[in-house]
Amino acid sequence: MSAPPGIQAQEGRPLSASDILDNARALAARVREKDLAEEYDRLRQLPVDIVAEIRESGVMRMNMPKSWGGPEMSPMAQVEVIAALAEADASIGWCSFIWTDSGIYSGYLDDAVAREMYPRLDMAQSGWIYPVAQAERVDGGYRVAEGQWMFGSGCNHCDWLAAGSMVFENGEPVIDAETGLPEWRILIASPDEYEIQDTWYTTGLRGTGSNDYVARDLFVPAERTFSFADTPKREGAIWARPDHLLRKMAGIPLGVMEDAIRSARETLEGKLDRMSMTPYADVPRVQAAVAEAWTRHQSAKSWVFQSLERQWTKLERDEELSLEERVDVALSRQNAFQQAREVTRLLYDAIGGSAIYTKKSPFDRHLRDMQTACQHLVGQPKLAEGLGGALLGAEGTGMLLI
Repeated sequence: MSAPPGIQAQEGRPLSASDILDNARALAARVREKDLAEEYDRLRQLPVDIVAEIRESGVMRMNMPKSWGGPEMSPMAQVEVIAALAEADASIGWCSFIWTDSGIYSGYLDDAVAREMYPRLDMAQSGWIYPVAQAERVDGGYRVAEGQWMFGSGCNHCDWLAAGSMVFENGEPVIDAETGLPEWRILIASPDEYEIQDTWYTTGLRGTGSNDYVARDLFVPAERTFSFADTPKREGAIWARPDHLLRKMAGIPLGVMEDAIRSARETLEGKLDRMSMTPYADVPRVQAAVAEAWTRHQSAKSWVFQSLERQWTKLERDEELSLEERVDVALSRQNAFQQAREVTRLLYDAIGGSAIYTKKSPFDRHLRDMQTACQHLVGQPKLAEGLGGALLGAEGTGMLLI
């Protein structure tokens, strides 16, 4: 989509939401055809060539504003794109959903600063935003004497790397009047200004390269920092609520379930139970497992899209969201992660012994990827405690989650 008259578009050819989805599906097909996910597992990060393809596909620009020539895609459209990529490899989907935060972050910065930082539509933003370091407020910006952040997914290939920090002044924490906690600010710096550590030896999502990264005497100008508590500099439904950062995550479990079910049906076709020589398609326990996996996937998918569509419609109209509508989006996402872990386990068991061979099927990888993905806060069972508490009128659920 071209920029409005009188507005300078950022560099990058026009791509619609449907173009980007088509590109994502084509990229996923190539990954699946060449069985590249196993290679990414071994590398423990995505290689340069696939990152270039993701960039070329337009996936990184999904949240870029229309005023820059970007598509400013709805969360439903973004979930479709991430799910298409995750069907081929959860690590590709995971890195992509994070890299596309570039457009979201740009809306919290002055437009002139944002345009300078993100001169192209297809730029990758990585980083751990939760405040785990101390940033001293100094003349012109913030200085981190020393800090270490985890889960820098895609940090080896990003254009900017964020660092969530607690704000200090004269050695004392700056307390947020509303929360009573130290002020939380996100600092954005070049990845070259950090030391990226080789820490990503994990159960699953190995291709994400979600390494730790360290900063020593890092100075970040104030204009390259922001807080999600601030009023965004840009109008639009994407920037109406900070939880937009998380909405596209549901594409990961939905995509993995889709591929796990498809792969299971293909694998079970013609397979015999060696004890009874009965086709697996006629074995009741196998039939029940496939039916249950299908039910879990379809119900999770329906809830995710229904809750997103209801919320997005009201955000586009600039209408107030109810507590239930906010909680619904977060719970449907958590449910999708939990259902994906159960679906991959169900199908792994239904396939039997052949599921353990990593070079013969994707079932081991799917199981490991979803076990790891469910350790993220948005997928953990404990998230339901805070959300249930919100429905009961309790405080402290966290503004980013709902």
